Formats: sequence, structure tokens, C-alpha cells
Amino acid sequence: MGSMIEFKRPDGQTSPGYLAEAANAKGNIVVLQEWWGLNDQIKKTADRFAQAGFNALVPDLYRGRLASDQDEASHMMNGLDFMDAALQDVRGAVLYLKQGGGKTAVGGFCMGGALTIIAGVKVPECDAAVCYYGIPPKEAADPAQMKVPFLAHFATQDDWCTPEAVAQLRKDMQGLSVPVDIHEYEGHHAFFNEARPEVFNRNAAELSWDRTISFLERTL
Repeated sequence: MGSMIEFKRPDGQTSPGYLAEAANAKGNIVVLQEWWGLNDQIKKTADRFAQAGFNALVPDLYRGRLASDQDEASHMMNGLDFMDAALQDVRGAVLYLKQGGGKTAVGGFCMGGALTIIAGVKVPECDAAVCYYGIPPKEAADPAQMKVPFLAHFATQDDWCTPEAVAQLRKDMQGLSVPVDIHEYEGHHAFFNEARPEVFNRNAAELSWDRTISFLERTL
């Protein structure tokens, strides 16, 4: 079980976050929330990373607010300053974890997946990126400029990160000098989220998790 902490952003402000520490850390990961906020499900995901040997910090991008339905979640996500979140909260979390030593990845889900791509392009201290079903607009971050090893997981039935959008992402990332590994799974958006039984896909979740842990062990 982790605990809430405060960490410094590059601009000197502070940000809250949920920190789960590993007993014998092999590295670190900043875990980025879905559009629901810093809820129990994303905290449990951070705990799982810690159990797998990686210190995990989840910045609370909504500052304590949680969405109870999709309309509220959409409203809160649309009100988020993505660049401030990526360049201040996420970068601050990366820097916080790096103080303790070791390389640090950024990984996120849905909204957090889009922020992960921004971090891999624009956060210089980021060492690896793991994206679950999230793609930012190109004006926020061009995937062709990804600077770190990149692993991504997408669903075949997704009306946000559509198969066409994933195909474009693959095309954009062709020819990069860093490793790029993009997987697609039969299922729906948010297939990893066990708190949403209507879309949760156990086989896809377990396979993507195994691939994620292997990727982090290789790159960190």
C-alpha cells in the first residue's frame, strides 16, 4: 500500500501524488490516471508496479477531484491543461523519483496514455514510455519525435484511439532510432481497468501487463 505525498514541480509549485514504493526497486515509473482521476483503481495499479519491483508515483492531476460518470470525466479532462500537466506535474514526478536513483519511465492509461506520449517527446528526464490507449493531438506532441523506448497497447474496438489512429501512429513512428513496440488486443477501450467489468478483458490485461513488466525490466 502506498501513501499520498507532495512533490515539487519544475516551476516551484507543489503537486500531490500517490507513491507506492518497491522493496528492492529495479527502477521507477510515473503512472498517469485515466480521465476519472486519482481513484482506487489507479492506486492499485501503482501498488502492482511496486510489487513487481518498481517505485510508482501517480500525480493527482485533478487535485483531489474524482469523476463519477463519463460526462463529468469528459468535462474534467477537457478542462485539464495538458501541457502544464506534462511539463510540470509529470516532469516533477519523474524528477522526484530520480532523486532516489535509477531510471524512470512514464506510463499511463486513456488520458494518461496521451500524456505519456507527450512526456516521451518533451520530458528530457523520461527514460521510457508505456502507453495504454491514448494518443495526443500532433500539435501537442509529434510521435515521430519520440526520444525514448516506447511500448503501447491499444484495443481493436475503440472509438477514441481507433484502429485508423493506431495505424497512423505506427506510420508516424517508423524509422525512429529508439525501440517502438505497438500491440493491439481484441477488446474495448479501457480493457485493462478491472473496475469496469463492461470493458475489462482479463486475457488482454494480463498479456499487456506481462509485456509492460518485461519492457520495464529491459529498459530500466
